[in-house]
Amino acid sequence: MIHPAPTTKIDPKLARGVFAGHFPATATKAAAVKLTFPNTNYEMHLRPSGDVNAEAGDRIIGTISAQARRIDKVGAGGRYVEPVFGRPRRVQGMVIAIEGGAVVVHAGMPIHCTPTAPGQKAADFAVADFVSFDVLDGAAFKQQG
Repeated sequence: MIHPAPTTKIDPKLARGVFAGHFPATATKAAAVKLTFPNTNYEMHLRPSGDVNAEAGDRIIGTISAQARRIDKVGAGGRYVEPVFGRPRRVQGMVIAIEGGAVVVHAGMPIHCTPTAPGQKAADFAVADFVSFDVLDGAAFKQQG
């Protein structure tokens, strides 16, 4: 089902989604929040960075951050996050900003990615570069405000 897309302007580096619930910590997995995004099938499971105060179905704005194994410039393909359900493992999209040592990539939603490959840094990339990378475990969400 297609949901109405939000129309109010916000900082393009902020992710706007719908809160879909909490996953409590278990013996083998850290606590996580479940977010969905309007007009997509994405259901991302992210570790909360600080408190996430929302009820299921509430619209939520915040920052998605992740560590990139190695960021590569690519010449073709689409914007995506793999898998559609669960924690992000692979991301591809366009660089929309370089901010505080992170590359902000728009892949259907903005994701702040910190390079972890030896010798690679955010300054190696420029706005409008098309990039692809694997995501290390531990992608997080920090609620705005």
